[in-house]
Amino acid sequence: MKLLHSGKVRDVYDLDGDLLLVTSDRLSIYDVVLPTTVPDKGALLTALSLWWFDRTTDLVPNHVVSATDVPAEFAGRAIRCRKLDMLPVECIARGYLTGLGLKEYEKQGTVSGIALPPGLVEGSKLPEPIFTPTTKAPVGEHDEFMTFDEVVDSVGAATAARLRDLTLAVYARGTELAAKAGIIVADTKLEFGLDGAGEIVLGDEVLTSDSSRYWPADQWEPGRPQFSFDKQYVRDWSSTLDWDRTPPGPEVPADVVAATRARYVEVYERLTGTTWGS
Repeated sequence: MKLLHSGKVRDVYDLDGDLLLVTSDRLSIYDVVLPTTVPDKGALLTALSLWWFDRTTDLVPNHVVSATDVPAEFAGRAIRCRKLDMLPVECIARGYLTGLGLKEYEKQGTVSGIALPPGLVEGSKLPEPIFTPTTKAPVGEHDEFMTFDEVVDSVGAATAARLRDLTLAVYARGTELAAKAGIIVADTKLEFGLDGAGEIVLGDEVLTSDSSRYWPADQWEPGRPQFSFDKQYVRDWSSTLDWDRTPPGPEVPADVVAATRARYVEVYERLTGTTWGS
């Protein structure tokens, strides 16, 4: 195997003409990789991503070749994938106002150039889900919001429209199935590429706890931070530190690691209906 790319969380290898996407236990927040890992995180994200790939194939083809035909040392946390020409846009769907979207709204009343109603607060449900793309920043740098027109300039009008429609369709499927488990999908990030025939294909990961904000529906209350089944717990912990969100990141205490792992496990079990490790 040849290492092609080492990202914030994933490593990508060339494997006999395919790609091997290996998810590590690394933890990143604010585009900074932290020095502390979360046990089982890579396997949990891989398993959840595969679960969602299976449930969105009728909406968009994906890059998965096999989750079992992988080197033994990466078993459980690697996916053998088709090679794609990845598109230079982070495709984000938002159904609720939080995170960087909230900060942008508080400044300008918009997110990615989309005007939102006045009076929204943290955790507000949006009138309808919106497509709020960002740039793809290198490791250590920050993604920036893009307007839809900027996406058109980057990839062309037809591809931009298709990316928007597919992103919102996958998000709608995610919110529909998660609701049955009593979970809100506040937002999610997707990545797409083109295959050899020029068809748009869903790549990277889908609706994982790293690429999405998951909230328990019975605890949702606009106007305050929400309980999150994801690394928001680590973001919140980091906000208590004297850290400017630039590398190097801080070491994460054991209790924060344990609580974060428990949230990854719980959302996996609630969504899939299976016990982790079974």
